[in-house]
Amino acid sequence: MRRGYLYAAATAVAALLCLAPGISRAQSGPTFGFAPVPNNHAPGQIIDEFKIGSLGHDVGFLGDNIEHGPDINVEMLFTSPDLLAIIGSPRPHLGADINTSGDTSDGYAGLTWGISVIQNLFRPGDYVFANGSLGAAYQDGYIDSAPPGRKRLGSPVLFRESAEIGYQVTPVISISAILDHISNANLGRHNAGITSAGGRLGFKF
Repeated sequence: MRRGYLYAAATAVAALLCLAPGISRAQSGPTFGFAPVPNNHAPGQIIDEFKIGSLGHDVGFLGDNIEHGPDINVEMLFTSPDLLAIIGSPRPHLGADINTSGDTSDGYAGLTWGISVIQNLFRPGDYVFANGSLGAAYQDGYIDSAPPGRKRLGSPVLFRESAEIGYQVTPVISISAILDHISNANLGRHNAGITSAGGRLGFKF
């Protein structure tokens, strides 16, 4: 299973966050350009955002559509600690994709990089954002043998990448579309991989 497309997208988002200069926010009218996502955290705040959504399971992008869904996706994102500033201040995350049809589910952890790409689109303070993440997932499916309708994923622990684009409606609520992928990068005997796609609601703390 080739993971190049998602890996490239997630890496590009991280690179843009590290390299793009800050952009002054316009007081009226939209502003286009890459900028860090606004940080309005209280001192010492640990939890940054909670996201929940529904994903189409094993949609066939980057592989064959064999398993089914939908998945319930839940994810908690934490404020970026100072020690991660050197790599663009990604937010650590923990999450899970829970398959509602009894097929493969997974829990995952990693780092999420984010940038704002359009600021003050409809009102002062709103923005369109793009996120990319890299990490690992633990899956409860099959490894080297599987019944019909299930995938041989080659390892219980897999790489996970995601790409997300969304709109921060208010300082608290966001809506987004996400594509995520898990596979073992051809390190196992089998590497079917699973790609899921759908929408999420985000709630900032």
